[in-house]
Amino acid sequence: MEIPGSRGGLLPLDPTAIFRMPRIRMHNPRVTEPDNPSTTLEDFVTEYVLPQLDYDYAALEPHISAKIMELHHSKHHAAYVTGANNALAQLAEAREKGDFANINRLSKDLAFHTGGHINHSVFWKNLSPDGGDKPEGELAAAIDDAFGSFDAFRAQFSAAALGLQGSGWGFLAYEPIGGNLVIEQLYDQQGNVALGTTPLLMLDMWEHAFYLDYVNVKADYVKAFWNIVNWADVAKRFDAARKNATGLITP
Repeated sequence: MEIPGSRGGLLPLDPTAIFRMPRIRMHNPRVTEPDNPSTTLEDFVTEYVLPQLDYDYAALEPHISAKIMELHHSKHHAAYVTGANNALAQLAEAREKGDFANINRLSKDLAFHTGGHINHSVFWKNLSPDGGDKPEGELAAAIDDAFGSFDAFRAQFSAAALGLQGSGWGFLAYEPIGGNLVIEQLYDQQGNVALGTTPLLMLDMWEHAFYLDYVNVKADYVKAFWNIVNWADVAKRFDAARKNATGLITP
């Protein structure tokens, strides 16, 4: 039996899409569409949706339980999607009214919830029941060049994840100015990360990601993570990041 939210389940969503095109209608009188003067170009704001998983909730066992996967995806991730959409709607309302008294709170809400949505959308793709082992090809060579060896990379990545104080993420990223692979610590869902770095491999270190399975033994959770890493997905992200790296480089 398929589990709601998993492959073939009850969420008819494109698993490759983080953002889809249902629209939140918001009135803004300043810019009109030529073919319909009663609507405006800014009436439409892209709505975030919860992505479907490529695997069932139980597929990552014994490393991550079906119970955690169901709660994590259908509750926690869904809450970030709702929060991001609410922040967009409230910001649009503030613009319409010309009232920015809550701009600090709304800006932080948007960054936090959109960050949570993006981070989890990458995280699910980074995992696979057929994962584990080591990367191959150009990604493997780049990791060796950047960190000395795969074992050295894994040790640093694990240390960064375990060293987080409070909630956050450990992740491997591509830095486009120098063309470097770097390991970063992301605080909460959006803090302490260099602008422009592209996440390739992410590990959720919020307690909701592991506590039901590993209680407070985070090291066992991080160790288990390496058994389900989808290196094919990480390699695709690495290739895409390098091809699109010129956006931040100016003459």
